[in-house]
Amino acid sequence: MPGVLPLATIVSVQGLAPARPVKPRLPGEDKLIARAVTGDADAFRRLYDGHRVDVARLVYRMLGARSDLEDVVQEVFVQVYKSLKDFRGQSKFSTWLHRVTVNVVLMHRRAARSRPMFADEPPADPALRSDGIAPDEDAERRERMRAFERLLSKLAEKKRIVFILHELEGVPPSEIAKIVGAPVLTVRTRLFYARRELEAMLAEEPALAGIQLGFSKASSVGGEP
Repeated sequence: MPGVLPLATIVSVQGLAPARPVKPRLPGEDKLIARAVTGDADAFRRLYDGHRVDVARLVYRMLGARSDLEDVVQEVFVQVYKSLKDFRGQSKFSTWLHRVTVNVVLMHRRAARSRPMFADEPPADPALRSDGIAPDEDAERRERMRAFERLLSKLAEKKRIVFILHELEGVPPSEIAKIVGAPVLTVRTRLFYARRELEAMLAEEPALAGIQLGFSKASSVGGEP
């Protein structure tokens, strides 16, 4: 029987976690935003290049491996281009970009409710793949990934969003509150119940047998981690 491993370790191998450290801002990002608002195509391209991988990763984590992943990513940046003039700098640009991404994904999910959420093919984006893994190990990794995605898909949408943002993307509850438009306490409550429900569902997926949840310190609805 395999040793008992924390879930955070397992999904790290899958490319789903752990949460990444906060990425530094792009050099001269404020100036790039100001130029992009005026229609400077080169400035917008640099914003796109600097944030595309992060947007693609979040879209993938919310939708799973889908053939239309790239279409959704491109739609996010279409919306960013249209709405950039509304960005007032009251929050970090990355926080605003997360909010746009989440809203586009939710619109996509509502429009495609009749389609399956996950596909068996790997994500099309090379930035979301893991290279240098033996075929048998890669097959096991993908099965664990699909199993974990199936569990996530069973969470209510609001709980799933805050779980992905916090546990997989590393966004603190204070920023998640701005992204989803809810009080911080509400965000923390959703996190608490998302973790508890995932713990209860682990037994439903044999591929995740022997795994213990090993999430971040914020395991209650109390203060900020």
